[in-house]
Amino acid sequence: MLSKRIIPCLDVKEGRVVKGIKFKDHRDVGDPVELAKYYDSEGADELVFYDITASSDNRNIIYDVVSKVAEAIYIPLTVGGGIRTVEDIRLMLNAGADKVSINTAAVENPQLIEDAAKLFGSQCIVLGMDAKSITRGLINHSNISKDITIDADSQWEVRVRTGSGDGESTNIDAVKWAQYAVRLGIGEIVLNSMDMDGTRQGYDLELNKTISQNVSVPVVASGGAGGNQDFLDAFGKGKVDAVLAASIFHYGDNRIQETKRYLFNNGIPVRYEES
Repeated sequence: MLSKRIIPCLDVKEGRVVKGIKFKDHRDVGDPVELAKYYDSEGADELVFYDITASSDNRNIIYDVVSKVAEAIYIPLTVGGGIRTVEDIRLMLNAGADKVSINTAAVENPQLIEDAAKLFGSQCIVLGMDAKSITRGLINHSNISKDITIDADSQWEVRVRTGSGDGESTNIDAVKWAQYAVRLGIGEIVLNSMDMDGTRQGYDLELNKTISQNVSVPVVASGGAGGNQDFLDAFGKGKVDAVLAASIFHYGDNRIQETKRYLFNNGIPVRYEES
């Protein structure tokens, strides 16, 4: 059985790591390079770096900061935010990223997924999906297949440009979008619950379970971790392959090795050795 992964997340804004609640009211947490080094030494399995306002600001990702973070760590690094083209993906991989996450650009140009997967391999291409409970009466993106739009049975919609709040509605069903992206070549999905982000009230287990059971690629739960039980529930009830967290690690409420010990003692296969 493959080990389950614990992945800290660096949400970066104006060169600093920040953390908000439901994608709003961001507070400064620290320097991305120093935090990356810390999580590497703490035994994180991977690290995710999001330039959270690159898409909403309509600018490119902060290449120099990504490069410095990549140089500072030995664990796999996933980078996202403001990635719009195959060349952007190439630049991030050349900067030291192991995987590149695409979100807004994938919705606006699904062909980017297929082109990137063919050039770099599906293992390098991650779908970052911001999902929110359904709001009716949305406007459809004209270049998206009608087969993946919201219908009467839909529970969650995909949002884009979420760096500064609720983002933009798309009228795209989250489950259908995940399945469509996998068909195009996505190798992994980081599933961000906008309803639970930063609340520390636990992951959206129904959302994670539904997506996980409907796709053939690994799903990473994101949004809502408040304690070790939440991680355990995400792996057990949520059926995910990895958990991503920020607040709980940034503010020192949990240490990664302590979390891994708890999971290991509760039967979850994690990369952990008793010291």
